[in-house]
Amino acid sequence: MASGNVADGIVGTNDGGLLIAQNDNSAVVKLDKNGKATVAYMGTNTGGSLSMNSKGALFVVERGLNQAIWQLTPQRKMLANSYQGDPLDCIGGVVNDLTADSKGGLYFTMGGLFYASPAGMITRYGENLRTNGVILSPDEKTLYVTNGPTLVAFDVQPDGSLKNQRDFVTFSAGGGDGATVDSAGRIYVTGGSGVQVVGPDGKYLGLIPTPRNVISVAFSGPDKKTLFAVVSYGPRESLQAEIIAIPMIAQGYKGRAK
Repeated sequence: MASGNVADGIVGTNDGGLLIAQNDNSAVVKLDKNGKATVAYMGTNTGGSLSMNSKGALFVVERGLNQAIWQLTPQRKMLANSYQGDPLDCIGGVVNDLTADSKGGLYFTMGGLFYASPAGMITRYGENLRTNGVILSPDEKTLYVTNGPTLVAFDVQPDGSLKNQRDFVTFSAGGGDGATVDSAGRIYVTGGSGVQVVGPDGKYLGLIPTPRNVISVAFSGPDKKTLFAVVSYGPRESLQAEIIAIPMIAQGYKGRAK
């Protein structure tokens, strides 16, 4: 278990470690398999959630003034910072979570649900959404996004567009936050009382309880059989975060970092 600066949007690394975005100091920290932390990237303008696609491109949402989505590797460059000709800030709220596809684009949440194409063009999708966490299925044919106490699913089209919005499952343990998937296509969604697990058929499978409020979750560790979670505590003005490790029988999806 590691603790420190407020963390969000974790992703696993090939060597069994984690990459962790830190809002307060605009850094991305690498936590190796032995728990040693080093700074991997700096100057992310209040960088929040991270996502790495199946080809190894790493993206971060920047939540400071002039919000944007940046690619950190293999080349550091801005992907998108405007919607319909206006700065992202004009949408309202902050860029929250993201999940990157194999085509070089990504889906992100900012109150609603959006897709940034590989060329940086942003399109909005969905109706009556209050989004937070978002994750692609292992085969990238389905997109899941939290909507309060409901997990919503969309069918992903070849060009990245979305169709067939539908309620996938409703949680009894409160609203969803971050999400990840395992090798069997199960979806793991964080909430106040733990990590809620849903089958690829939409069946609610149960709750993995956590000692504190849980924000973000990702598989990593040896053979990707450890579920890491960011838990938070303390008053809002001095919020602290810890990374906890949960040994699993289930295995994370190995086709991409998360």
